[in-house]
Amino acid sequence: MNTLDYLVLFGTLLGVAIYGIWRTRGPRDLKRYLRGDGQTRWFVIGLSVMATQASAVTFLSTPGQGYQDGLGFVQNYFGAPFALILIAMVFLPIFRLLKVYTAYEFLGRRFDAKTRLLGAGLFLIQRGLSAGLTIYAPAIVLSTVFGWSLNLTIVCSGLVVIIYTVAGGSEAVTHTQKYQLGIIFAGMAAAFFILLAKLPAALSFGDALTLAGGFGRMHAVDFSLSTHQRYTFWSGMLGGFFLALSYFGTDQSQVQRYLSGASLRESRLGLMFNAVCKIPMQFFILLLGVLIFVFYQFEQPPLVFDQAASHSLAQHLPTEKLRALESDFSAAHDEEQRQLQAWLAARHAGDAPGAASALASAQSAHERGEAVRKQANDALTAVDPQTKASETDYVFITFILHSLPHGIIGLLVTAFFAAALSSKAAELNALGSTTTVDFYRHLVKRDASDAHYVRASKWFTTLWGLVAIGFALSAHLAENLIQAQNILGSIFYGVVLGLFLVAFFVRSVGGTAVFWAAVVAQALVFALYYTLSISYLWYNLIGCVLCVAFSLVIQALMGFAPKAPAAPAAT
Repeated sequence: MNTLDYLVLFGTLLGVAIYGIWRTRGPRDLKRYLRGDGQTRWFVIGLSVMATQASAVTFLSTPGQGYQDGLGFVQNYFGAPFALILIAMVFLPIFRLLKVYTAYEFLGRRFDAKTRLLGAGLFLIQRGLSAGLTIYAPAIVLSTVFGWSLNLTIVCSGLVVIIYTVAGGSEAVTHTQKYQLGIIFAGMAAAFFILLAKLPAALSFGDALTLAGGFGRMHAVDFSLSTHQRYTFWSGMLGGFFLALSYFGTDQSQVQRYLSGASLRESRLGLMFNAVCKIPMQFFILLLGVLIFVFYQFEQPPLVFDQAASHSLAQHLPTEKLRALESDFSAAHDEEQRQLQAWLAARHAGDAPGAASALASAQSAHERGEAVRKQANDALTAVDPQTKASETDYVFITFILHSLPHGIIGLLVTAFFAAALSSKAAELNALGSTTTVDFYRHLVKRDASDAHYVRASKWFTTLWGLVAIGFALSAHLAENLIQAQNILGSIFYGVVLGLFLVAFFVRSVGGTAVFWAAVVAQALVFALYYTLSISYLWYNLIGCVLCVAFSLVIQALMGFAPKAPAAPAAT
């Protein structure tokens, strides 16, 4: 990065932060601090919901997922539009009617205090850990750009986000997210068009997609019925539906966003904005990763994308062995490039057999290169057993730093930080508000002033930020970050959703039955996750079904109907 990049980075971030502080100046009571001013329009809600979900992990790691495996990951989101429609029809009207601060207050009114605390507790555990991943992602960028220690970068960037969140509250988060998301989209669009311009002149966009398909990167939909296949149409429609229903409908970081709407109509329109835009956005980000894969078939990529790991390898591996690996990798790539040039010439000449033969030879050379890359990663693991992170998390940032012009580099790095600030601030704000409303105010201090609860919320927000930093320090042991984030959510979300579905639709079940059903269901989900090798998306469905089924069985065994008040009808 040069002076222009730094000006873009710090100028943009400082401008957004100053706007957030100015926009939310003045004293605020608990309602305004936790839910905003209640006048937010649908477009701002839609962008805020999208920005909360689309963290730095999305924009940093998803292109790497597309680079590695192609478009198949988009199936993960196939069920999301239907989930958002159901939330707008059923969940949202009840939340607004009851005027709750958190979604878990509804569980307390429908069932009892212990069920409310269980739902809130499961959210705090899952979201508290997940927040660590949203700190880890921008720390990768900082450590790569500046050459800083990754752990030190995690701590410093985490503290910055904590200060930003505590100072602003929910209102600042909502009002700044629309500008942060604009920065993100501008940066990603710039990267996309510059990438297209950097592809070989003779390679058209259609050629690039055909080549990506030849390497298996364009297979977007898989109708396989195998539960062991991680991403399929069915796992996306069913497991993805329950994942999105739980995330957007019961996760306080999202509920808090759309409860700030000026009216039920505004909140519903904000959710529908996401129902329409979610899949196209994810497809575009994955396609960007696929095109980066095509780019690196003509431009030699580094042997190890993680530059810190590459330096470690150079320091610990014998020079002769490292040079041999680099030589073998270069030779394989040169052969692949020659065969791809032959493929392109044969394709343009209409020589189908020649094109097929050249493509097969290019694929063979690519496999040899990947085998060499695996040797390098195995050698790195032997040197440092802690190195288990997927290299795909470093693909996009490597492309940005080495292939994009200055100014655009600064814009993309700014986009990652904008994504980190928007999603992380929303998460910490939700964690702080849930701890304050559902635990502290409910169990510890019931009749304090609003000012006291605002201070408590700020302290709890800080505490959860520190917890997230601690988890981020171990995130290098995870898979590709975008997958790790969804795996973590899938383990918890199904059971939490089961609590809410029973509350909304099963009037005969009371608090005691659903509480123990959720406890048993969550324990079984943990056991199944560690013993089965099925796609993690299915655990959203499994956890939800187990919670609902066990609640019915336990209520029947108890032999009496609950006296808990019924949930108000959806409108």
